[in-house]
Amino acid sequence: MPVPAWLLKRGGRPEAFCHREMLDAVRYLVDNGVKWTALPVDFPYWRAVYDFFRRWRSYDYVRELYERLRRSARERSGRNAEPSGGSSTVSRWTPPKPSARAVADTTAASHATAANVTS
Repeated sequence: MPVPAWLLKRGGRPEAFCHREMLDAVRYLVDNGVKWTALPVDFPYWRAVYDFFRRWRSYDYVRELYERLRRSARERSGRNAEPSGGSSTVSRWTPPKPSARAVADTTAASHATAANVTS
């Protein structure tokens, strides 16, 4: 997790809430699917949590945190920290193309429905 500038003696105002409280609030939002303004009073004010999340997102700390968690989970399970070349590719499923007959049937049905609606 990034260390605030004031802890590194580089100036700045100390933050009002610890990062753990902020992360817990963000995790609560993601887990329960609530709106930012519906954050319970047990957590810091919703605007402070939102600003914290937005700042971390702009510096791409969220992705970095996810990557670190993924690597540590892979290492704990006895696997390599980075996935091998074959397992990291995801094949894209594409639906089969409809036959000419199916397209003709669909077109005819839509024309019949449009004719019924206009009459």
